[in-house]
Amino acid sequence: MKHLLVLRFSSMGDVAMMIPALRCLNKSYPDLKITIVSNKLFKPFFNEFENITFFQVNFKSQFKGIKGLLNLFKELANLKPTHVADLHSVIRTHVLTFLFRSRFYKVKRINKLRSDKKKLFRKNNKVLKPLVPTQYRYAEVFCKLGFNIDLTNHKFPLPKPLSIGSRNFISDIDSSKKHIGIAPFASFVGKIYPLDLMQKVVAFLQQDHNVFLFGNGKYETDILKVWENAYPNVLGCYNLGSLEMELEIISNLNAMVSMDSANGHIAANYNVPVISLWGLTHPFGGYAPLLSIPENMLMSSREKYPLIPTSAYGNKMPKGYEGVMRTIDYGDVILAVNKAIKN
Repeated sequence: MKHLLVLRFSSMGDVAMMIPALRCLNKSYPDLKITIVSNKLFKPFFNEFENITFFQVNFKSQFKGIKGLLNLFKELANLKPTHVADLHSVIRTHVLTFLFRSRFYKVKRINKLRSDKKKLFRKNNKVLKPLVPTQYRYAEVFCKLGFNIDLTNHKFPLPKPLSIGSRNFISDIDSSKKHIGIAPFASFVGKIYPLDLMQKVVAFLQQDHNVFLFGNGKYETDILKVWENAYPNVLGCYNLGSLEMELEIISNLNAMVSMDSANGHIAANYNVPVISLWGLTHPFGGYAPLLSIPENMLMSSREKYPLIPTSAYGNKMPKGYEGVMRTIDYGDVILAVNKAIKN
């Protein structure tokens, strides 16, 4: 039996973007055994697959350092894979794939388009053209291993059934209203829509819809609690305490407002329209939610801030670019949401 080992340790958004290619792979090769090697936090993403096994890694304890990496290789080799897909392409996976290749395993690695990214993100002589989306580059790795899939044939699953915990969470809301998700945070400030403007979006949308807020950690949840307490039709999904239940809620949304961050990819995986807001990053970088349409990707002004995009992650803030996302009118965000839920 063929056994595919898939390496992708982080981050949440990048791991979430694997799902469409895995669905196509699962459908085209139902007898293929697949093992995902990733952070234990991301295991709920793969619960929809009956024939996918999850192997969790922790590089801070169990597999720390070179010795830990060698131990990880031994444990993975004991699983007897026949093919290895490196969807991460970092030093750790380079070491692992070198060891697998030395034992004549069939190994393929994602093309991170590093040269093209440099041209897109550099300050001078920027080449502003779209790169191949990450989801398609994941699928390309599987194709190179001999598992021919076509992401254009991807089929979305039905929304997840709500567990007892999720049903209790929404028991007091008006079910006749549309459900709007809002994920106002991202890993870097250069990707976060100004919170005073986002609060205006929340305040307006909750008048006619149920608004679900997503965030984690004390800083984020402290802000979301203020909004939840201020408006009657707002629920903080941080109260769920479970990624699995968050996935249930997200899959049943009518629309999601997200930064260039994981929540947008999660929602897109369930065919939920995603209104994505872009600051120092740009959809041309290849990280747009699956099947995003141009009118749902609201971008900061390149006329006022011509260095956009500055990086893939939004971690490079040029001087004077702190207010870059204020060029996105909050009224346009509201209009995009209302248009999305009517279609």
